[in-house]
Amino acid sequence: MPVKKSAADFSVHNRVKLIRGGADYFRLIREMADNSVYSLHLQTYIFDEDETGNAVAEALVRAAKRGVFVYVMLDGYASGGLSKEFISRLTEAGVYFRFFMPLFRSNSFYLGRRLHHKVVVADARIAMVAGVNISNRYNDLPGAPGWLDWAICVEGDAARQLDSVCVKTWNRAVFKENCKAVNVPIQVFPVAGQCSVRVRRNDWVYKKTQISKTYRELFNNAKSDVILMTSYFWPPWKLLRCMAAATARNVRVRLILTGKADVPLAKYAERYLYRWLFRNKIEVYEYQSNILHGKVAVADATFVTIGSYNVNNISAYASVELNLDIKDENTGAGLQAKLLDIIENDCVKINKDQFWVSENVVRKFLYYLSYRIIHFLFFLFTFYLSQQQAED
Repeated sequence: MPVKKSAADFSVHNRVKLIRGGADYFRLIREMADNSVYSLHLQTYIFDEDETGNAVAEALVRAAKRGVFVYVMLDGYASGGLSKEFISRLTEAGVYFRFFMPLFRSNSFYLGRRLHHKVVVADARIAMVAGVNISNRYNDLPGAPGWLDWAICVEGDAARQLDSVCVKTWNRAVFKENCKAVNVPIQVFPVAGQCSVRVRRNDWVYKKTQISKTYRELFNNAKSDVILMTSYFWPPWKLLRCMAAATARNVRVRLILTGKADVPLAKYAERYLYRWLFRNKIEVYEYQSNILHGKVAVADATFVTIGSYNVNNISAYASVELNLDIKDENTGAGLQAKLLDIIENDCVKINKDQFWVSENVVRKFLYYLSYRIIHFLFFLFTFYLSQQQAED
């Protein structure tokens, strides 16, 4: 049975802008930092000490030196390679800096949660939620375009909600009272926009499974068309069943997946699912121009979800994730048009007959083995059973 959309947690006084990652995204981060007056939050998974990371760091330092309360929280596993000198450069300028630490980590794996947010909030007035990390890989540099990714910039009610999310996430990880963050005390006036937006989170420790529910809701309520773009696709079976139910209702479902994998094991595991996808009339397109890192979906050109959430078990059960849901015809139609252009010009459609004829027995076994290995590693290095119970 289709589930009803909940409108209760959508705020309506918002203005949004879709951003296709790359140089525009990093330019806006610097502008937000330079224009901030009271507070600036940056929470992300990867922060590299390269040209892109240094440029963002300089903007953070400038804001802190002006007296802005700047809070930077990075995942302790993915960003653990930052040098002491780099961190000191931030803290000596007045930036409040902290790693979000899993229970245990090494150079090769982590045990427990990871902070997968990609969010920037300035003065509880303007915010960006993205799938983009702070690294050259995601930026547009001379001769090296960034990995394909997306962000949404929002002004209005949702920005204030995101400020509260960042404050809570920071304060839960900070024990010294003089380091606690506070919500922006200055008055924030409503924006003129009338775009419906809601903040969605996944964090199994606090029994938050909102983004997982959004994806099921998206397929359960779709009337005609869903386009989903994601990297590292191996979703929970609950969601796969929703996708199959959608195509059974004659909803057209198109997946845009990466053709050039930065993690080959994950791509092989993904391809193990192709036969199931073909059986359930789900179209598969592989992006060829670069590495695909985006995480977006649009249903019926009106309902959009975008953020850090990959459609896989790690995002569903293990990571701290953040998305925005948007109900808006202009945003939905705009994203759908961009995705259709990518399908037309940058993708190869995977034909089920050609796929299985071209894949030999060894490759088919490799896909199966990769799928099992990924699930075993996930089970081994996260609290899988507890997390499943939290969602159920």
